[in-house]
Amino acid sequence: MIVKNTLSFTDRHHRLLSEKVAQGVFATQSAAVAAALEQMMQDEEDRAVALEALAQEIRARMETPRDAFIEQDDAFASVRASIEAARAA
Repeated sequence: MIVKNTLSFTDRHHRLLSEKVAQGVFATQSAAVAAALEQMMQDEEDRAVALEALAQEIRARMETPRDAFIEQDDAFASVRASIEAARAA
């Protein structure tokens, strides 16, 4: 379903929309706005997924007993070794 709506833009936004249509990036200004909204929706979904994954990781780590903790230097030792090897090459 298509809903007609009147939108207002700053001169800067209007100029960008007009340029993108003139360049053939979008067929119309409406198509450009729709693409921007779709990207915003995708970004919000991606952010929600990332935040949930982070929350799950935090919950899992909170359940980890202290005696199972890994020292920071040990946790990143292999990464540091890889960086040093790459720099030496």
